[in-house]
Amino acid sequence: MSRLPTAAAWLRRDNLRMMGKLLVVVVVMSCFGYALVPMYRAICTALGINVLSLAERQHVVKATDLRNTQIDYSRKITIEFDANARGPWDFKPAKRYLEVHPGELTTVMYTFQNSQTRQMSAQAIPSYAPKQATAYFNKLECFCFNEYTLKPGEQKEWPVVFVIDPKLPRDVKTITLSYTFFEVAGKGHAQAIAVPAAPKEPRT
Repeated sequence: MSRLPTAAAWLRRDNLRMMGKLLVVVVVMSCFGYALVPMYRAICTALGINVLSLAERQHVVKATDLRNTQIDYSRKITIEFDANARGPWDFKPAKRYLEVHPGELTTVMYTFQNSQTRQMSAQAIPSYAPKQATAYFNKLECFCFNEYTLKPGEQKEWPVVFVIDPKLPRDVKTITLSYTFFEVAGKGHAQAIAVPAAPKEPRT
């Protein structure tokens, strides 16, 4: 006569059945998760919905799409950089001129070195030629009008960040940005007087 399964045996069988069901659910859900992304993209593509992530958008975006629409690419303006050192020190721009589009953000560096054997305090003032261009020369960052103290032989470098207003009259093709660096009165030798930039003929 066969023995009936004990309660413990029935419990083990129930546990094994439940574990098997759970394993099947895990496998099915994993497969569904892997298949969900291509299925979702296929559905959204069919419906015309853009599902690209931000990283994907940045990857496929074209350089032409990143252009500043306020830049006037139909013309170029020659910007000449002038530096006047009113004293025994070195002051000069990194570049003598640049060609820029109106509306284009541009940066140029100026360097200044105190070549004396004493400490000095100085500052710079800007001027523009032709004068009518002054209202269209927008500086976002500039070292002008700030007072700087330099030790003997010390050298500093400053950026000038600017944008030429696209509303600049079309007959203006060359702008001269001139800086005069002079020693601050009462903190060294006699103060030098800044000389505005002389108008120059446009480049051909």
